[in-house]
Amino acid sequence: MRVPNSVVLPVGTHVDCCQEQEVAEKTQDIMARITAMLAERKSNLAHFIDNLEGSEDPKFYVDQWERLKEMESCTLTILNLVAVNCTDYRDIKKLEASILKHVKNEELFPEVVRVLPPVYRRVEAAIVGIAQSEEMADHGMMDLQYLLSKLSQCKHLAGLGRGLLQDILRYLHRIGLIVWYEEIKHLESTVFLQPTFLITMFKLLVRHHLVQQLESIS
Repeated sequence: MRVPNSVVLPVGTHVDCCQEQEVAEKTQDIMARITAMLAERKSNLAHFIDNLEGSEDPKFYVDQWERLKEMESCTLTILNLVAVNCTDYRDIKKLEASILKHVKNEELFPEVVRVLPPVYRRVEAAIVGIAQSEEMADHGMMDLQYLLSKLSQCKHLAGLGRGLLQDILRYLHRIGLIVWYEEIKHLESTVFLQPTFLITMFKLLVRHHLVQQLESIS
């Protein structure tokens, strides 16, 4: 809701726990709730803006007014919900196909036709090679400066600079190939070349009844 021109694809899981009719009803209910939520948000923003504009000294609230107007201008496109059974590989492929179909829609994503510089592809291929190499640890974590030195050893990447690498890493982070938390001070110098490791780790740490499980340990 705070990112301009956002596109959101709702995904309903645990289809295997529902009857076919239930899936249809729940899908309709979720989409109706989302529509109502967005309408309420729009109404609330308009109400807050009107209150500021109607105050006795509106000049004192210019910063708040500008933030609200900025939020009001953020459009949000909600796609049709995709219901999946996460235990069924065919449903995962169905979700993947749905995502790819929407991503290739130029009306939703005008930048999809942008041509990337060749160096982006070279760095991407080199990073995939490093991540799949036998010397790469299972956790896939690598120091940013060390990654730069490894890439600089590759053919056609000898002149790769840190600034350009960071731009490329931001792109690779957005497409999900790697994970780079550059906005977190303690992690800005660490690149995760194996995002699936993070998923596995989070599944172990963030889980249902975690507190009870920890308390049961003597």
